[in-house]
Amino acid sequence: MALSLDQHTTFPGRSGPVLVVVADGVGIADNVESNAVAQASTPTLDALVDSPFSAQLAAHGTAVGLPTDSDMGNSEVGHNAIGAGRIFAQGAKLVNQALETGTLYESDVWKEAVAHGRSGTMHFIGLHSDGNVHSHIAHLEQLITQAVEEGVQRIRLHILLDGRDTPPRSAMKYIDRTEAFLETVNAASGTDVRIASGGGRMTITMDRYEADWEMIERGYNCHTHGIGRPFTSAKHAVETLYEESDLGDQYLEQFVIINEAEEPVGKIHDGDAVIVFNFRGDRSIEISQAFENEKFEAFDRGNHPKVFYAGMLQYDGDLLVPKNYLVDPPLIDRTMGEYLAEMGVPSFAISETQKFGHVTYFWNGNRSGYINEEIETYIEIPSDNVPFDEAPAMKAQEITDVTIELLRSGNYRYGRVNYANGDMVGHTGNLVAAITAMETVDDCVRQLVDVIEELGGVLIYTSDHGNADKMFTETSDGDRVPMTSHTLAPVPFVIHDPENKNEYELNPPPDAGLSHIASTTLNLLGFQAPEDYQPSLLSFQ
Repeated sequence: MALSLDQHTTFPGRSGPVLVVVADGVGIADNVESNAVAQASTPTLDALVDSPFSAQLAAHGTAVGLPTDSDMGNSEVGHNAIGAGRIFAQGAKLVNQALETGTLYESDVWKEAVAHGRSGTMHFIGLHSDGNVHSHIAHLEQLITQAVEEGVQRIRLHILLDGRDTPPRSAMKYIDRTEAFLETVNAASGTDVRIASGGGRMTITMDRYEADWEMIERGYNCHTHGIGRPFTSAKHAVETLYEESDLGDQYLEQFVIINEAEEPVGKIHDGDAVIVFNFRGDRSIEISQAFENEKFEAFDRGNHPKVFYAGMLQYDGDLLVPKNYLVDPPLIDRTMGEYLAEMGVPSFAISETQKFGHVTYFWNGNRSGYINEEIETYIEIPSDNVPFDEAPAMKAQEITDVTIELLRSGNYRYGRVNYANGDMVGHTGNLVAAITAMETVDDCVRQLVDVIEELGGVLIYTSDHGNADKMFTETSDGDRVPMTSHTLAPVPFVIHDPENKNEYELNPPPDAGLSHIASTTLNLLGFQAPEDYQPSLLSFQ
């Protein structure tokens, strides 16, 4: 379908480029000691946020398609909303609907998984928490209940410890809940349902963007071949690992549960069913490829079993990963990028590995690759494979250097850039490192502001969700507990347009959210936005 945009009736756009800068994980919150954003020395960002063309946008809950306003936003849904200009039901909301209506259990994929489970073992792999960013423990419980009702006798759980979208050391809360649930299920039905393996989400299984295939290898070998430190229970594993170090859940090493004969209780064999119950895509793609790709070169899988594999969703619609999935993903069409490509607007997108997929795949409505390679340039700066709080500058300066080259080339009318620092360093819970991260971003944005002013363009500064704005909580005894999850904070939205001569005003509606950015950006490029997009934040004279 051909897409077209009308020229704006009163505003033709600037002579220079429009650049959207996403400072990932940077929310707006009270200026308190836990707020790395406020504690950092950020004169450029402060000046932007204090300018007349500054607003706050909702970046969580229903504003980005999640079930309730108590649900934290995340980079996936945030970039979907920014790029799509509309609100689509996302992740947990889609799965909730499929479970509530029972349509998930009516799918051919579920029926096939159950058939394999009846003749062998059904395995569930996923993030074991109620963080509701990648998964929810309630979904796992519902799937197990239904599988048992349909005659599956043997089920094994391979749990990935959170401590990122949940408190750093909260794993026992979820393990206790699951063990109590399994005890009830097994007693009532005579089934054999057990936890079989596990480990921290930043140690095994949940790598993304091919940043660290060794994480996937460790997870695959742990879940499939039972390779890992042996324990008699998940509780025993976590308690022991807690005693041995001060690491949070997300960094704990892989473990396997063994029986009385000291054999792993949950190896994966030919004919078994394997389901990843995560609903978010970015950290589920690589483990899916490891299980289902016939030709696979990232690592040696050893005796690779032939299983029936499925994901909760299809995590990459273009690469068709995985081939089998339980819930249809949101169909996001007519993104801002598609319109601009159809109108022949040259553009670029750039970030480092950790967020490259967000300014490309998610921004383009869960679509891999270019929309129009002839007029688009996508650049990925490889991320360093080191703990982010040890190198909080990450690749921000490298991203900035390349962005400046692209802007000054004169070849691009529009660009988008993501700085990962606020989110990735924020997830470590290290306040000092997060402050350094924010100061790095500030210096980089200063450089971009200077170039935009030089070229007569427009810079939009925003974020996709909160994180670095709250780095710790305090107990009733005054002890600090690192906070590694996203927050419910609104995010900044600022237009820096040095050539503005009162041609427009910033008038955000009460429900202003990330999905309003697309129409606003199109306006600043000199176009009318599509009628069904969320309205622009601008009013023109």
